[in-house]
This record gives sequence, C-alpha cells and structure tokens, in this order.
Amino acid sequence: MKKLACTLLLLTSAFVQAGFDEGLAAADKGDYQTAFKEWKPLAEQGYASAQFNLGIMYDNGQGIAQNYTQALYWYNKAAAQGYASAQYNLALMYSNGRGVPQNYTQAVTWYKKAAEQGHVDAQSNLGGMYAMGKGIPQNYKIAYILVNLAASNGDADATQNRDIAAAKLSPAAVADAQRISMQLHNSKNFAADLRNFLNSQK
Repeated sequence: MKKLACTLLLLTSAFVQAGFDEGLAAADKGDYQTAFKEWKPLAEQGYASAQFNLGIMYDNGQGIAQNYTQALYWYNKAAAQGYASAQYNLALMYSNGRGVPQNYTQAVTWYKKAAEQGHVDAQSNLGGMYAMGKGIPQNYKIAYILVNLAASNGDADATQNRDIAAAKLSPAAVADAQRISMQLHNSKNFAADLRNFLNSQK
C-alpha cells in the first residue's frame, strides 16, 4: 500500500511539474493566456509558485485584466507558504498603496519575512524603510546593516544606499554595523539570526 501511495505521489508531482513547466514555456513566449490556464488549477491546489505567478499576471495585467485585488489574493496565498518573492511583492503593494491602502507597517512586516529568507531586494528595501522611518522607528545603523547585506549579495544599488546610511553614523557605529552584518552574512542560521537581531532592536 505504501508503495502505491509513493508511486501516486511521484506521478502527481511529475504531472504538476509538467503543467507548471508548460505554463512557464507559454509565458516565456508571451502566451499569457495559456500560462494562466496551466497555472490556475495548480494555484487552486495550493502550489505556491503557481500562486505567485498568478499574482504577477494579475498585478501586471498579463493575459488577463489587471486586478490588484486578485494579485493581492494570490500573493497572500503564496506568501503564507513562505514564498519569499510573494512576500516581497506584498510588501511593495503595501508600501506603494497599490490595490490596498498604503500601510508602511504591513510593508515592513512582509519585507522582514522575505529579507529573512535572503531576498536581496527585500533586504535593501527594508533598509530603506529603517533609514526613512517608514513603518518602523528610524534607525540608520539597522539600515546600514540591511543594505550592507544586500550589497554583499550583489545588489549594486544597495552600495550607494549603504554609503548614505554610513554618512549618518559615527565611525564606531559603522564599524559595529560592519561587524554585525558580517556575522549575519556568515550565519548558518541566517533567517533566525536576522529575525532575532531585528526583534532585539525594538
């Protein structure tokens, strides 16, 4: 019986992957209607990557009418499963007031979740929120740490933002921020360590 269940699970996984890949191939060709048809049933079955892709399609009006309410719905579904890019896109929607009332506190919440998973743009944007004091108390040291993490992970814009934050700090504070960001960057348990660090700074 266990062997049959494993075989069915493998067949289901292969079927899901095939449908997802067909949707991806269609989207790459600009055939968003076919992509939508492939991904919608998978999204309804709870597959986070398909939910995220539907969110993108509704957000940008690709193959379907632009609908921020539906984009928010599908991003939320994927974000609840820990899909970092969906968490980041939710943060953008709240930060920009796109499809929802502008809410910097909600934006910070979602940026944090994505940043903890190593999402570079989320780290950079969260640093910006700390630098501007939007949705969180202003803190240039934390801003520096976050944009430094993003810069060390390849975000070219973060380097400039790091220099802006550094100009607001004393040399000793910059050195300490460098030390903390290096510890976080080399952490074997990055998500928990970043979460603990941010929570300790309240």
